[in-house]
Amino acid sequence: MHDVLSEEYFDNQAHKWIVQNILDYYEQYHTTPTMEVLKVEMKKVENEVLQLSIKEQLREAYQSSKSDLEYVEEEFSAFCKNQQLKKALLNSVDLLNSGDFESIRGLIDNALKAGNDKNIGHEYIKDTEARYREDARKVVPTPWEKFNEFMQGGLGNGDFGLIFGNPGGGKSWTLVALGGYAVKMGYSVLHYTLELGEDYVGRRYDAFFTGKPVDTLFKNRKKIDEVVEQLPGQLIIKEFSPGMATVNTLRSHIQKCQDLGFAPDLIIVDYVDLLSSKKRVSDRKGEIDDIYLSTKGLAKELQLPIWSVSQVNRSGAKDDVIEGDKAAGSYDKMMVTDVAISLSRKKEDKINGTGRFHIMKNRYGMDGMTYSVVADTSTGHFEVTDHHFDDSDSPAPVQQLPGTNLNTLDRDQLAQQFFSLNT
Repeated sequence: MHDVLSEEYFDNQAHKWIVQNILDYYEQYHTTPTMEVLKVEMKKVENEVLQLSIKEQLREAYQSSKSDLEYVEEEFSAFCKNQQLKKALLNSVDLLNSGDFESIRGLIDNALKAGNDKNIGHEYIKDTEARYREDARKVVPTPWEKFNEFMQGGLGNGDFGLIFGNPGGGKSWTLVALGGYAVKMGYSVLHYTLELGEDYVGRRYDAFFTGKPVDTLFKNRKKIDEVVEQLPGQLIIKEFSPGMATVNTLRSHIQKCQDLGFAPDLIIVDYVDLLSSKKRVSDRKGEIDDIYLSTKGLAKELQLPIWSVSQVNRSGAKDDVIEGDKAAGSYDKMMVTDVAISLSRKKEDKINGTGRFHIMKNRYGMDGMTYSVVADTSTGHFEVTDHHFDDSDSPAPVQQLPGTNLNTLDRDQLAQQFFSLNT
């Protein structure tokens, strides 16, 4: 609305200065100035009284609430448009006396069109400054620094990230790790669960924050209270019944949270495949494709990152490294997502607390890498090791024990069970 905004609409000299500097900056760089730019320009003002007034007005603007932003935009836009129309009517008096009705029509038409949305998209030549602003892509980092490096900081606003894995391989725990780390970094997280109960997911977060196994938390209530009180971020966990909730259900709940003052920085959905599609389709694949497209659309609409998980098919569950062609239900899931990561944990890995992360797809950098991971699915901590996974890192093959009906995997499982019971 820069075409209808003018500093002459304001009586306060500080308001005039702020509006004029914003307009001048926009004309030159095709984007709005940051607060740092305004601070630098403010120091150039020689009048100390005016400089102090500008400082107070900027502080008030910076601290203002965003809850009524839509109302403020509409009222301010209407005010500027009315001012533009009033100006056109006053200029029409002389034209009316001279009988120049065509010019009057042009003035009024231009005034009525003023203030309309002129955003035609990213203008490549003009928007260079906007492209390289530090806040051009706001990201929420993952707990794994290596992943942040090739994702340019983490999952960004409007991005949809997906973690594939075999049943019982720790997919839901990875979501707890992503959400818990974000809370520890000061972000607000909204975690939707369609598989587990709200209370149990909350206990998983307790395990992540305290480092205590989830089955021992009742003995560590004091520790939980101490840790939770010091968390800088916020977390809301919401449960929906599988097959009953849709993407619109999530959208409505997110809006409700925002109306109540909780503005999420990260959305977690465990998991998207359990949502329902309102679109009439003939097969399950069509329904899944619609759900994934709608979820990606929700991320773009809200300009928030969304993490979710999905299962692999039977053949993928047997692989040491899960590739993109092993996605269950629909291969088109890969097409929709911005970042896709697989977590492979076979029976031997579950015993040894190991696994492999494989970067299946990454819009922001390299993909195709595979990393070994140390996985603790009692606390939700996954440690990515420095080296790439290769054949030498694969779990030891299962072998039959001579003279018995047991194999090496049975032996390890019994040994672990004995150790757990003994301790």
